[in-house]
Amino acid sequence: MSALGAGPVITAAFPPIAGDSSLALAAKANADITPALPTGFPAELKAKLAWTGSDFPNESDHTFILSAADLAEVKTATEIYKSHGQDGDLVDPNSFPLPTLGLKLKALSSDVHHGKGFCVIRGIDPASYSVEDLTMVYLGIQSYIAEQRGRQDKCGNMLVHIIADSSTKEAGEHHRHSNKTITFHNEEAGDIVSWLTRSTAAAGGKCIIASAYTVYNVLAATRPDLIRTLARSDWPFALPQFQCRPVIFWQDSKLIMNFGRAALLGNEAHPRPSHLPSLSYRQMEALDAIEAIARATQVEIITQPGDMHFINNLAILHRREGFVDGKVPTEKRHLVRMRLRSAQHGWSIPAALGPEWNEAFDEDGVKHWHLEPMPSFFFPLRRHPN
Repeated sequence: MSALGAGPVITAAFPPIAGDSSLALAAKANADITPALPTGFPAELKAKLAWTGSDFPNESDHTFILSAADLAEVKTATEIYKSHGQDGDLVDPNSFPLPTLGLKLKALSSDVHHGKGFCVIRGIDPASYSVEDLTMVYLGIQSYIAEQRGRQDKCGNMLVHIIADSSTKEAGEHHRHSNKTITFHNEEAGDIVSWLTRSTAAAGGKCIIASAYTVYNVLAATRPDLIRTLARSDWPFALPQFQCRPVIFWQDSKLIMNFGRAALLGNEAHPRPSHLPSLSYRQMEALDAIEAIARATQVEIITQPGDMHFINNLAILHRREGFVDGKVPTEKRHLVRMRLRSAQHGWSIPAALGPEWNEAFDEDGVKHWHLEPMPSFFFPLRRHPN
């Protein structure tokens, strides 16, 4: 599933990257630009992670539908776990036994880490569970995909509720509480990003993903100078604290991409401090190239209530379509997001990303499990952009 196979479509989608001769000449005129790839970076990534949207023409290509027998196992496992009298955050495969379904989930885990990099698990009906039990089901199924759970902010919140909130200007402009379309990005930490859809919007709100491997392959074939730009250690990230590091890494024969536009450019909710360096023209060009290629090769997923998404945060980019909530609770978009890591399948993390991973997954420290969105005075918006 090589991205290069979609060349004509991709070229038509973003002529400034692959077909604009004036831009190519401008690049060559810059003495700092060389057409060679960075040392050690391959000319092409030949992996299952290098896909385009056309590789998944049917919803069944990426969606695992729970059968009646699977759902019965989940119900039984929920009752078994509740009989232990333990807190819900302690659920794991041993205490939430899924004798048959568990093997299928472990195969999905391997696919998320080493295959195409994403999956949707469908079939849970949120209306058939209490909020507490639904969260337990989510954690129980999730534990077969990746068992380590990470904090998502400085407050130690383990569950992030993504809902539209226009109660304040700050909330309405924050990615987490905006209903606007957002650009492709990665989360700051977590090998796997997961979310449970408790309810969907009246209109819009599709999950949209793209392969960072495909982005790399297209750039390596058409603009290797931008690969060099992305691999340089001079990208001035403002969040979570100021640091200069690359956007892409070649680590243990795997490509890792990690960035967000708000951390590099700022936005209305997170204005970039004026004393920090701005991005160069070449860096802006590279960001725009990532967005253009990702949009040309993306997969759009129409989400249903009860869906559980699992995305390889190291190799898959994601964004959200804008949406409009309805007036009733069942027509208001509500996702519960988590950051995960697997001891068995987890990738080696570059040193520049290590502090964020360590802070998220360190066993010591505060962990809060809010089953519902908390008011701002109790659950303040963090300064991170996503």
